[in-house]
Amino acid sequence: MTGHNERARQWVHAGSGAFAVALRFLTWWQAALLAAFALVFNALVLPHVGGRRLYRPVDQARGFPLGILLYPLAVLMLILMFPSRLDIAAAAWAILALGDGAATLVGQAVRSSPLPWNRDKSIAGTAAFIGLGAIGGVAMAWWTRTAIDPQPSMTFTILAPVVAAVVAAFVETIPVRLDDNISVPATAAAVLWLGSIGSAAVLHDEWPSIFATLPLALAVNIPVSYLGYRAKTVSLAGGIGGAVIGLVIYACLGGGAWLFLFATFVVASVTSRLGLKRKLLLGIAEDRGGRRGAGNAMANCGLAAAAAIAAVTTPHHEAALLVFVAALTAGGSDTVASEIGKAFGKATFLVTTLRRAPAGTPGAMSLEGTAAGLLSAVALAALAVVLQLIPSPAVVAVSVAATIGALVESALGATLEGPGILNNDMLNFLNTAVAAAAVLAIG
Repeated sequence: MTGHNERARQWVHAGSGAFAVALRFLTWWQAALLAAFALVFNALVLPHVGGRRLYRPVDQARGFPLGILLYPLAVLMLILMFPSRLDIAAAAWAILALGDGAATLVGQAVRSSPLPWNRDKSIAGTAAFIGLGAIGGVAMAWWTRTAIDPQPSMTFTILAPVVAAVVAAFVETIPVRLDDNISVPATAAAVLWLGSIGSAAVLHDEWPSIFATLPLALAVNIPVSYLGYRAKTVSLAGGIGGAVIGLVIYACLGGGAWLFLFATFVVASVTSRLGLKRKLLLGIAEDRGGRRGAGNAMANCGLAAAAAIAAVTTPHHEAALLVFVAALTAGGSDTVASEIGKAFGKATFLVTTLRRAPAGTPGAMSLEGTAAGLLSAVALAALAVVLQLIPSPAVVAVSVAATIGALVESALGATLEGPGILNNDMLNFLNTAVAAAAVLAIG
């Protein structure tokens, strides 16, 4: 079997972005069919035409190339999510292709210092990601702009892809177990979408308040994150990631929203330590003795941070607050359910088959954990009312949405975590995303 060639893999990764040019001439369903064809081709044909040279060693062990399958899947999802805004799909695709590809190629070819929070990533690689990702994103947004009705503003076309590339580059450096083929386009698309619904007038009105709150936000988040690190509730990377998320939330939404974020963190940290001896004996305790890492912060709170930004940059303040509360409630209550179930659950079963399964099995649930998760969801939603983040009638919608998110996460964990298609960070993020979508549908 031919050995793995990472450089060839990255050139294919970057070169595949050239197909984004076609989005100017295709309808959304034609583009979706081509992306689906690429997914099938990569799964069934590529291995037989020399494509195994692109397999990493982990792909060889797994038996299938996860990244090579996730790439066209990500493109397909971009097209399906933005059928009327293929400029967003094209720009996010370009950032994935050029930015992510350049980060690896330049990082391997150019000697430079590693990043303080992730020594596997280099300053040169990250700079290449931002530079080429921004150029590619702007170029594709501009190229497809004429096919969009009404045409996006030139301000959006030039500025939004640059910001998306910077944010995606930062996310790519976080030591999170989300595959880059998912985290990069998802982040870029989210930033581009926020830019597309943003309002300069709203931001102009909110900016003085944000600027005035920044000093207090810094004064609160830096020492709290440091104390969390010293107390061994978070790792160093987790402390940095948590500080950034906390800073964004405090500056955008104020002290009440930050207190809600802090409450969900405390609930998750405390329950992670309950029954720790039993969890250690069973081998199902959280990594790092329950310390939360940057991956945990991004997976559980990244969507909430995006909602906080949306609340002060778009005309949809109330909807953004609802998403903010639902996402954090889903993350916090799911952790409670999981940790209480592992610590005190008498019997665990798979949500997909209702058959008994050992504690800690992906997708396994217990009556004790499920009850604790539901109670914590209601309690957190009620706290959001006390903090004046949502109206009291929304408690039911938030609690139901968080429960839906947990059930979907358990089903996906039972079916896709074992084969390595999804990991815990991916599942946590999907939990918050499903809860956010559900609360908007219900509310």
